[in-house]
Amino acid sequence: MLEIRAVQPADNKELAATLRGILIEMGVPKVGTAYADQALDCMFETYDVPLSKYFVVVEDGQILGGAGIAPLANFEGPVCELQKMYISSSLRGKGVGRQLMQKCLDFAREAKFEQVYIETMPYMKAAQQLYVKSGFSYIDGPMGDTGHSACPVHMLKDLNNDA
Repeated sequence: MLEIRAVQPADNKELAATLRGILIEMGVPKVGTAYADQALDCMFETYDVPLSKYFVVVEDGQILGGAGIAPLANFEGPVCELQKMYISSSLRGKGVGRQLMQKCLDFAREAKFEQVYIETMPYMKAAQQLYVKSGFSYIDGPMGDTGHSACPVHMLKDLNNDA
């Protein structure tokens, strides 16, 4: 059975291994991307702060992906970032990404953010399709300073224009 729930302390090790495995599978550079983030090894602690939440996708007791919301780093204003949204290949194309996205957007609204920002890689076309279907638009350049200089695709969603 598939479950999407908030990250727990016991998830840290398995979640880090799962996310890094997905990043390697997708050919993401190890420098300038989420792969190198120290936060990957302590996701519970990273998101156990105000205005932040990370959700994991669990199937039959195994973590198969996740995504989170946190305030956009080095940016003033009610903008959050959709972070570290990765799903195992075994679940792609089955609507899990849409469900995970909805959990994140619902949390962003509850936290009173007005916009959601995301950075991604140009070849992650399926992810970009999900983002566009979810109301994200392409923008010309980065916002804030996430440290992910190797991610050249930037998108933004206005939460005030949705139902």
